[in-house]
Amino acid sequence: MSLRARLTLGTAAALALAIAVGLFAAYFVVRGQLRSEIDRSLTALATPLVRRTNQPPDRTPTTGAFRFSHPRTPETLGGAPGYFQSVNTSGKTTLPSSETIHLPVGQARAVAAGTHAAYFTDATVNGIDLRIYTTRANDQTALQIARPLTEVDQALGRIRLLFLLISLVAVAGAATLGLLISRATLRPVEQLTDDAERIATTRSLSDRTDQSRSDELGRLAVAFNTMLDALTGSISAQRQLVADASHELRTPLTTIRTNLEVIELHDDMPADDRRRILAEATEELREMTHLIDELVELAQGDAQPPLTTETTRLDLIAEEAVSAAARRSNREIRLDASPTSIDGSPTALNRAITNLLENAVKWSAPEAPIEVTVNDGAISVRDHGPGIDPDDVPHIFDRFYRATAARTLPGSGLGLAIVRQIAEAHGGTISAEAASGGGTRFTLRLPKPALKA
Repeated sequence: MSLRARLTLGTAAALALAIAVGLFAAYFVVRGQLRSEIDRSLTALATPLVRRTNQPPDRTPTTGAFRFSHPRTPETLGGAPGYFQSVNTSGKTTLPSSETIHLPVGQARAVAAGTHAAYFTDATVNGIDLRIYTTRANDQTALQIARPLTEVDQALGRIRLLFLLISLVAVAGAATLGLLISRATLRPVEQLTDDAERIATTRSLSDRTDQSRSDELGRLAVAFNTMLDALTGSISAQRQLVADASHELRTPLTTIRTNLEVIELHDDMPADDRRRILAEATEELREMTHLIDELVELAQGDAQPPLTTETTRLDLIAEEAVSAAARRSNREIRLDASPTSIDGSPTALNRAITNLLENAVKWSAPEAPIEVTVNDGAISVRDHGPGIDPDDVPHIFDRFYRATAARTLPGSGLGLAIVRQIAEAHGGTISAEAASGGGTRFTLRLPKPALKA
């Protein structure tokens, strides 16, 4: 079932239920009012009869029998003037002259004896629905007065028929109103659906849907446009990554192919030249392998879910990375670390620190030390190189970005991009600034462990 159909049926059902409940309540209110009128009329008829019953001429002291002086009516079982019957404490009933139909006695004996209060009851006599009022006439007799409910039942029947017709019309109106409401409510949804289908068909991510509404559908449109913006940025970054990777891979591949063709064309090449060309090709292959590894790491970082972090010692991770970098580069790396706990992934942080150290080794003079400081949830790596050109600072963490001075040095331009990716995955930051006395200081700041309650 479509959303429009469900909304239409739901609205119609809700309105129909509300109308039905209202008519049901109204019916019983009217029914109660009509029956109350009957009860009041029965009480009004009984009052003068009870008064006359207690006068001496109207009583037979020995039997307590009731002598009717109220004019009887020609209608069977009374009609509006009522139908009368007296009941004594022994259950004997007395009727007006010419009447032969006896009313149900019920609790009339108890009322005559004074042990039961006056009451109203319904009964069916000779196929006629009656409303009977039983009250005490004197200390030995109870008076029963009945009125037929025929007029009330007929009136209620007409009301039921009227209410049924009203209900049918109301249900039809509710269905129509539900359809109109569903159309009006779902019109923005249909517009958003049309926009999504059009974008999916044309694959034009520059199109946007209307987000001017201020309700929940407006929020949905904003979220949809935000998703398109994110998708556009992702596709743009993907294309840029492919283009940059193709450019970076083309150079070593061209060099390797050229060197191998030279060796193939010159069989009489001196052994020293052959070894030199092969060494260059091997070095290019090593650089290309390193580039591919970093590309894979960047791609995996983009596709993987958020890192699973744990409370770990940043100073111990830095100590391990510094030891490995010093051993590989044979350079002096000074570490000043105080115990620092952070929330992070030890493996990813080791990779980030290693990249910062490799960058510092590349830019520092062989005799210049590299300084590493760890404290208060941050690690800084300072080199003593030429520093960063101010124009390059905003771009040094971009993928494949290489400053003019770095284009003659080995590297892919991905190391610092990986550092930034790891920092952002941890909810931290990475920054670069000119160091006092020359060189550059990179600072990686990470969140501290959350305090446990």
